[in-house]
Amino acid sequence: MKVIVIEDEKPAARRLKRMAEDLGLDVLAMLHSVEESMEWLQSNEHPELIFLDIQLSDGLSFEIFENVEVKSAIIFTTAYDEYALKAFKLKSIDYILKPIDNDDLSIAIDKYKDLSQKPNESLQFDLNQIKQMLVNPLDRQFKKRFTIRIGQHLKMINTSEIVCFYSQDKGTYLQTNQGRSYLLDFSLEQLENILDNEIFFRVNRKCYINLDYIDDIISYSNSRLKIAIKSFDVFEIIVSREKVRDFKKWIE
Repeated sequence: MKVIVIEDEKPAARRLKRMAEDLGLDVLAMLHSVEESMEWLQSNEHPELIFLDIQLSDGLSFEIFENVEVKSAIIFTTAYDEYALKAFKLKSIDYILKPIDNDDLSIAIDKYKDLSQKPNESLQFDLNQIKQMLVNPLDRQFKKRFTIRIGQHLKMINTSEIVCFYSQDKGTYLQTNQGRSYLLDFSLEQLENILDNEIFFRVNRKCYINLDYIDDIISYSNSRLKIAIKSFDVFEIIVSREKVRDFKKWIE
């Protein structure tokens, strides 16, 4: 079976490629943006199956379908929580929640194979229905808690307890209002899809902050801002210059 992977996080794309090849799939290409994907699909024979991330580096992957008549079946790869995926409850659609594991991938591929062998089953989907569900803030529900593995135990942390999310030493962490940090399975890019942007704001490449825990906002060099957050002293939190304007709108 010939497939392509459309995923803007290159390490995640390489990992999915390896997993797919281990299951006997022929991965023709790994594409990382809307523009690159459209160019490839306009110039090449479409594969049987596409593994498609929703949020790409230059926009939502739905833009691909608005510009190219895609003839492949789609398996979405997404960080959206399952409760926010009502639009995927169509029999012709499957999705895999990140981080992807081998069992979920194998089940999704088996479902595609089963559907493709039934002549009366359509592998098309209602793009508008899915797009509305996932990008309309009035319809979306956001992640309310995270489950953290601590040894043999699982700890549930409500988002209301989280002062910030940050990346350090190739890991992504959350920090609670008790001053404790925990390693996550999510990247900051994946968090963008599941956090309520009225509460959390990504101030730079390394950090999301919770509005409710801002202690102080201080003018900083090069027209930037420095943020003091309760219980956080891992590093200085600086609002990058290109985000200052949006940040000021956000806090208002």
